[in-house]
Amino acid sequence: MPKILRIINRFNLGGITYNVSYLSKYLPSEYETLLIGGPEEEGEESSLYIPQSLGLNPIIITELKRSINPLSDYFAYKKIKKIIKEFKPDIVHTHASKAGAIGRIAAWRCNVPVIVHTFHGHVFKGYFSEFKTNIFKTIERFLSKRSTAIVAISNIQKQELTQEYKVCDAKKTQVIKLGFDLDRFVEGKQEKRTAFRTKYFVAENEIAIGIIGRLAPIKNHYLFIDAIEFVTKNTTVKIKAFIVGDGETKNELIAFIKNKGLTYSTEPNKDALFTFTSWIKEVDVALAGLDLVCLTSKNEGTPVSLIEAQAAGKFIVTTNVGGIKDILNPKCGLLSEANDPETYKNNLLNAVLNFAEISKNANAASKEVIEEFSYTRLCREMDLLYKSLLKG
Repeated sequence: MPKILRIINRFNLGGITYNVSYLSKYLPSEYETLLIGGPEEEGEESSLYIPQSLGLNPIIITELKRSINPLSDYFAYKKIKKIIKEFKPDIVHTHASKAGAIGRIAAWRCNVPVIVHTFHGHVFKGYFSEFKTNIFKTIERFLSKRSTAIVAISNIQKQELTQEYKVCDAKKTQVIKLGFDLDRFVEGKQEKRTAFRTKYFVAENEIAIGIIGRLAPIKNHYLFIDAIEFVTKNTTVKIKAFIVGDGETKNELIAFIKNKGLTYSTEPNKDALFTFTSWIKEVDVALAGLDLVCLTSKNEGTPVSLIEAQAAGKFIVTTNVGGIKDILNPKCGLLSEANDPETYKNNLLNAVLNFAEISKNANAASKEVIEEFSYTRLCREMDLLYKSLLKG
């Protein structure tokens, strides 16, 4: 029975936890998997309930944190090495940057036969100065050479990693798309829609526009706020905007809204244009209640929120970054470049003005999206990769 040690950055609410949990649970029974990772950080919601709901009991490495801290990172490395020596995995599969760095070095030092890393995103654009970015590229090139295989989650991401940033060897980089249990986004939609819109005082003649994700500079929520303001000034259609998530820029975003003279609330409020909901665990309920979904990031991997939104039959207005173009069904959204705010604002206005038609098209594409990003397809493709690597 091949043993797999699966390592993620941290158990914070987001798509990675779903992805690794489904892989840990639904790979063929011939595998034995141990899942480990760090805890959620301040401003984040824990996602431990996701693996636990599947009968998994992950090990928490408290020192494994998002930010670079030499002392914490060293202790995390020592703990992971100890787990490797005790568990004796045939495969160590790391997910995302911090887990990928510490986990792969530990696996390499322990002579693990197969080392796999999945890039769920990268930090080579929009995060750091050119000097720091070059350091991270150098580190990733070092780690890539010590990896048996690299998994990219979209064709665009593979092109970035192997050609644009040249951090991975194209021959050892394979594209395997994310996979989820997306049926919950079509089950009981009307009841969920009623529950969300009743809680947040959204009338049926109002268009609810939402953005879902961590509140951080790279997510550029300022563009979302600008776009909502633009729509209110150029149409009489009634809208309400929802910022779903939490994080370091929350207070700055509130100040930005106040400086514009726009209304906001951090609690359900029928008179507020913007509502900060914080994290919503039942994202299927939120998506059922929303009408349009936005993303304004300066950089992304393959945002799970957009896969889930399309599964729920929602039309999307997004920036064209990372692997978004690969996952966006043509019936489901409008793209604009990250440095073109005027096109973004006009795309959102057009979506509001033509809501009835575009909503019908997006809803029709829901089944296609659910089939493309199913967890059964993910597990099947990963099983084939593992078997080929173990055989090699």
